[in-house]
Amino acid sequence: MSRKLFLGAATVLAPLCLPSPGFAAEPASPLQTVVITASPLPQDADQIATIVETVERDAILRRGGANLADALSGVPGVTGTSFASGASRPVIRGFDANRVRTLEDGIGSFDVSDVGPDHGVPVDPYSAQRVEVVRGAATLRYGSQAIGGVVNAINDRVPTTLPEKPLSGEATSGYGTNAGSREGAALLDARLGRFALHADGFDRRTSDYDTPEGKLGNSFFRGDGYSAGGSYFFGENRVGAAVIHYDSKYGIPGEDAYIDMQQTKQLLRSSFAIGAGPLQKLDIEGGYADYEHSEREPDGTPASTFKNREWDLRAEGILGAVGPFSGAAFGAQAQRKNFSALGEGEDYLLPTLTRSEAVFAFAEAPLGGETRLQVGARVEQVHVQGTPASDEAVAHRFTPASASAGLVFDVSPIVRLGVTLSSAARAPAQTELFSRGAHDGPATFEIGDPTLDVERANSLEGSLRVRTNKVRVEASLWGAKFDKYIFGQLTGRTCDEGGACVDDDSEELKEMYYTQLGAQFWGAEGKATFDLLRNAHGLLQAELLADYVRAKLDDGAGNVPRMPPYHVGGGLSWTGPSFDGGLLVKYAGAQTDTATAETRTGGFTSVDAHLGWRPLTDSPEVEFVLIGRNLTDSTQRNSVALNKDEVTLPGRDIRLLVRAVF
Repeated sequence: MSRKLFLGAATVLAPLCLPSPGFAAEPASPLQTVVITASPLPQDADQIATIVETVERDAILRRGGANLADALSGVPGVTGTSFASGASRPVIRGFDANRVRTLEDGIGSFDVSDVGPDHGVPVDPYSAQRVEVVRGAATLRYGSQAIGGVVNAINDRVPTTLPEKPLSGEATSGYGTNAGSREGAALLDARLGRFALHADGFDRRTSDYDTPEGKLGNSFFRGDGYSAGGSYFFGENRVGAAVIHYDSKYGIPGEDAYIDMQQTKQLLRSSFAIGAGPLQKLDIEGGYADYEHSEREPDGTPASTFKNREWDLRAEGILGAVGPFSGAAFGAQAQRKNFSALGEGEDYLLPTLTRSEAVFAFAEAPLGGETRLQVGARVEQVHVQGTPASDEAVAHRFTPASASAGLVFDVSPIVRLGVTLSSAARAPAQTELFSRGAHDGPATFEIGDPTLDVERANSLEGSLRVRTNKVRVEASLWGAKFDKYIFGQLTGRTCDEGGACVDDDSEELKEMYYTQLGAQFWGAEGKATFDLLRNAHGLLQAELLADYVRAKLDDGAGNVPRMPPYHVGGGLSWTGPSFDGGLLVKYAGAQTDTATAETRTGGFTSVDAHLGWRPLTDSPEVEFVLIGRNLTDSTQRNSVALNKDEVTLPGRDIRLLVRAVF
């Protein structure tokens, strides 16, 4: 890393290290759920100024789907790109692609889903024990490409604890009526002395799915994958690794082509109890992946091939009480992404190399009474090399610096408030700088701008948490002012493969230019759960949820493209020793605040339900779950999807899921 990076780091991080004798360390509180995504400091998610959403495995399996966006469909403020069954990347608060990082156990997914919406994320929901969604200032732990949010699939493929049992596992199988879907998965965890071992695998097959308007051609998905990993524990230390392989084939609706994807990934996760002065622990984690996918013609001939060789290495030190701080963490991260495209893909993007190095720090300090201060900062140096439409190779260096400060205040034993002020910066990505032609998957003709500068978002967010014996509420109100916001702007013109464009829709490809302007985002999301009845037979709960986001460009330039509509919903659920059930009704509003060359999207109501039965509650525990999605068979289109005018979301689907745990 260059001297410039370290000088910038010293400037931003110095306030974290200044002594303040008026403060005293806050006693540690009992730990509950440990959040590994939002903060390197071990703490309950409720202790963080911004709200972290966690989706547990039971909910992941009930929601089904071949991608992370499907697994998160019940989280306020989260949607998906819905481009294809195998390619629906999470969208958080209207941010996607280069502003939302997808992770696996805190390490990058190492794919090319940021290059185009037709490219999937090679992480199957069946492998996840839970998925965490982080929004707001807490995302700066993972770099400028996480400026809009983080989605972390936690699967413990590299074990972080010794299993309680010598051998445990799970087997799951399911069938769905809509696309004739057939899916199965199994996982095993074992303990051999001081070794913890893990293995899992999945297989998923779906045909073209049905919509209220008929069968959607070329919407099939086929995927499988497996992993094996282990960790060795000695004292309070551990060292572990895993190998993961993922394969999928899925169609692109509206096109004849399909995607054939493969990835092999290696993970390293280690933790060492240092116990030297204030330094309590050092975590070293990283990964490397060899990724490739081909966009193939119906006869299997590859038209384009996209390759990515990527690695990510990070080290984090956890400190105890230091000066005014009750806890602190510091770290460094290095990444390298080597991307190339072959065949017709060369017309869209020539090879690029992206490297980044970063240092970061987090700290927490009590301010007296029931108030705590949480601060964080990160400085990166990003190097991007590529060849724009001018055919002259160029190299850029950016130094985005980000910082945040948050207050957490316990108003009463049941009410907690949080407020966070942050300034986050992001370097332009490879497609924004260097795209140069036809991209057949999304049917666009894209032109990047190699003169793009760093974008910056200054944001303010408030959060509310209420916890009583019968009521739980989480809500956020936020706003962000972007300087030099980067986006792909459709012009309303269409082009042929060679770049000859006309002022109508007679050609196949939509013309898109990457540019940057000032922009303003604001929104809110919330969820409330109420216990209506609790007795020896079970628990009856009601749930309400809602979200809203609005985004406008400065200088009267109109609306930011491809924004999600508001959502509002509610439902009931029953949880008992042998029977579970639930009903959720959710309305997606019409999206009429459209950008240039965008069409409006109608609102729709989705009705989902599930009913579970556990005839065996001892080991092995066996469960049968009947799941209904879009029970009213309503016509649904996603305003975020670039192909929304051609693609309707799936109609009614009834799934039977069988699960055994031992």
